[in-house]
Parts: sequence; structure tokens; C-alpha cells
Amino acid sequence: MAVAQKVIGLLGGMSWESSAEYYRIINEQVRDRLGGLHSARCLMWSFDFAGIEALQHAGRWADATAEMIAAAQRLERGGADFVLICTNTMHRMAEEVQAAIGIPLLHIADPTAERIRAAGLRRVGLLGTAFTMEQDFYKGRLVERHGLEVLVPEAEDRALVHRVIYEELVQGRAEPASREAYRAVIARLVARGAEAVILGCTEIMLLVRPEDSAVPLFDTTALHAEAAVERAIGGA
Repeated sequence: MAVAQKVIGLLGGMSWESSAEYYRIINEQVRDRLGGLHSARCLMWSFDFAGIEALQHAGRWADATAEMIAAAQRLERGGADFVLICTNTMHRMAEEVQAAIGIPLLHIADPTAERIRAAGLRRVGLLGTAFTMEQDFYKGRLVERHGLEVLVPEAEDRALVHRVIYEELVQGRAEPASREAYRAVIARLVARGAEAVILGCTEIMLLVRPEDSAVPLFDTTALHAEAAVERAIGGA
């Protein structure tokens, strides 16, 4: 039976390891929801992450924004009905991307915060790149739009979390020693009062599992992908 699916536009490649997870989760969710041979209608623009990473660490955010806008416009011209940025960090320019296209952008922080609120939780720890943990574009949305209280690791732990993301996870490596280090970072957030922890980098789910934390983990990759499927097929 034909089902009217909206076309999901994915801004991916940042890194491709997590973008592959988006593609897998979205298609599995559509198959589970619709059955049979159904899969998702989607388009993906996949960046060469080396260029994006260089812009990030050089602080050339205006240039990175221009790249993101151009890619989102390509997806819109290709027929996407809405767009996802498949990385937490590059939501730094989400508002500029949304302003440059005529289709909705599904922000990664919103389904994550909604699930946390639905669980009756308010005080959360946040793991991610240094950009996500230290700048306000992500934390601010959680606080101002969703009323959450956000804790980030101390400086030494932030540096460790960031290093593992860029030196290991985006290169396809999930090292046991790094998993243990992340477990310790999570434990310190819990000791400070975190009722849950947001895995606020789309690669962290490749390393950390629910059993690594004494409190619930909220995986932004899975929650973002699930929200995309809900928007694409609704109650079908």
C-alpha cells in the first residue's frame, strides 16, 4: 500500500560514521512503522568532514555557515520537505540555515529536551564537543526553550571528551580506555546532581552504552532520527 511520506533532507558527513547511523535508524524506524519493504524517502548531502573540521578549529564560523546554507539549499532544490543537521555542533548556525531555506529545519535539541521533560527530569549533564559544551547555542536552547538546567563537565573533562571525539570517534575508533574515561566523566556529572546525561555529539553513541551510566542517557542521534520519521510519516 502506498504511504505518503515526506522527503527527509539530511545534512551529513560530519562525520559519516554518525550519518550512517542516522540512515540506518531512519530506515529501520520506517520499516518498523510501515512494515513490508517500506524504507525512508530521503536525500543526503555528505560533506568532506576534513574541510568542516578545519573551519571549526580555525574559528571560521561564517565560512562554515555559508557551506551549511549552500548544502541545505541543495537539499531543498532536490525536493526535501524538511531538513536535519546530522551533528550537534553545527547547530551553531541552525538559525541562519533556517532563515535561508523555505522548508522547516528540525533542531536536534528539541526532541531530546522533549523526551527529557516527558521523563520528568530537569537537571541534565551535557557531553559533546568543546563547542557544544562551552558555547551557548545548544545549552541556551535547552534552558530558554525547554526549562532545563544544564551541567557541563569541568575543564579537564571537557578537553578529554572533545579529544576523544575528534581523535577517535570521528575516525571510526571506539577505544575501551576512552569508554572508561567517559564513564568517569559521567559519574562526576551525576555526583554534581545530574538526573540524566545528554550524549550531545552524534558520535558518542558509538562509544557509550546505557550500562555506562547510573542515570538515563539521552542519545541525540537516535532521538533526532526518530523525530524525523515521525514528521515524515506521522500517524501512518
